[in-house]
Parts: sequence; C-alpha cells; structure tokens
Amino acid sequence: MMRGLVVDFGGVLTDRGPDGVGEPPLIGAVLAAREAGIRTALLSNADGPGEPIPWLDRLFQVLVFSGDVGVAKPDVEIYRLTVERLGLAPAECVFVDDLAVNVRGAVRAGLVGVHHTSVAATLAELSVLLGVDFAGGPSYRG
Repeated sequence: MMRGLVVDFGGVLTDRGPDGVGEPPLIGAVLAAREAGIRTALLSNADGPGEPIPWLDRLFQVLVFSGDVGVAKPDVEIYRLTVERLGLAPAECVFVDDLAVNVRGAVRAGLVGVHHTSVAATLAELSVLLGVDFAGGPSYRG
C-alpha cells in the first residue's frame, strides 16, 4: 500500500470534473487521504506559493515549488526532494499530474505515476493505490 500522495496544482486540484461547478473533487480526495494517514505533498512548477491559499495547509504536510528549490518537473531531483520532505521512500508514493511528461519523470524517480485525464479515472486509481474510499469525501471548507 502506498503511504504518500504527491499532486500537482493546476489541472489536477483545479479540475472541477465534467459539470465544471462546485469544489474540485481532488481537493476532497487529498483531504480524505490525509485523514486516513496518507502523507500528502503539493508539487508545483510555480515560482512560489503566490497569494496565500489558507486551505493548502489543511491538505498538505509538504509544499514544494520549483521556484523555491531551483529544480522543476520533470527533473527526477524534484520528486526525490519532495518524498524526502515527506519522510518516505519514492516507492511508497503516488504522484498525480495532468502532464504525461511529469508523470514519466516521477516514475523515473521511483514513484508510482497517475496521469490525470479525468476526475473519475484518477479517483478510481487512487482508491486502489491508497486503499481509501473517496465517495462523498470531506471538504476543505468544512
């Protein structure tokens, strides 16, 4: 069973699904994973956190921005740095991104990669990999 979940921000956490309204489902999934004891990290190629997003700390134990660490996806070093900050081995972690090139970089670093193409497919894969049921998961607002 995987012990860590590393996700991209734009295109993954921001994907509201086919109806395009409401809270993006992957936000609730990350929160449910964390509440189930899975270590969580945000890995973004952004320069830094930008404007404060108060709920990020509820979702993630670790925040890694390429602009802060001087290396970017798909370089294997950024994935290794992220899982090191989680206190886990790469083989214990799942990485989710909407760009296949970044998923391939994570796999080269030793993580299990999930290419996010739809909310339903990603939730189904993560449910199997993490052993967490994401149906009706929690909300970062609640």
